Amino acid sequence: MPCQFQPMCNLYSLTSTQSAIADLVGLWRDDTGNLPALSGIYPDYAAPVITQAPEGRVMQNMRWGMPSPDFVLKGRKTDKGVTNVRNTASPHWRRWLGPAHRCVVPFTSFSEYQTVKGEKPKTIWFAPTGPQKTLFFAGIWTEWTSVRTLKEGETTNNLFAFLTVAPNSVVAPIHPKAMPVILRSPEAVAHWLKAPVEAALKLQRPFVNDGLEVVEGAV
Repeated sequence: MPCQFQPMCNLYSLTSTQSAIADLVGLWRDDTGNLPALSGIYPDYAAPVITQAPEGRVMQNMRWGMPSPDFVLKGRKTDKGVTNVRNTASPHWRRWLGPAHRCVVPFTSFSEYQTVKGEKPKTIWFAPTGPQKTLFFAGIWTEWTSVRTLKEGETTNNLFAFLTVAPNSVVAPIHPKAMPVILRSPEAVAHWLKAPVEAALKLQRPFVNDGLEVVEGAV
């Protein structure tokens, strides 16, 4: 399945064990079942997402792609969703910025397209440096009823997307427009899930330059 041309490339991987993810975020409940290694997660695929419930943190599968703004849907019969969000000042996204609709999305690598004039675009993968191989995208989620595909018709799903920001010096040479908002420490995860909106959005910043490296493929 090709990468769609959006603010960032729509492809990432999660090959961590469930126990490794649970240890990093202190899960209260895991509703994902027997989770296989996911070497290629594309838009509208189901993927593990962690939310903050009153009792504790819950990991469940959600479909990648938040509801699109109305102007995007004019003349369309389906809404495959928006996978990444940059403009958090938009009224469309502001309604989902409170703690009840924030989430973190575990990953082990993500990709961007490198375009060189006259050449076929190449998929370049980025992965964490250091001993911690699972990081988290800062995301938002909601339950939504819509037509994702004509074959399915109208369905109700839990949907997610993650925030993007200007790229750091590792990603910028490949994709100068944007990179995902990445969280690594337990404190950053807790802050994103629980802090008031203005404080939480301070995490919408480029990831540290020495925290990512280019790798050969999905890891």
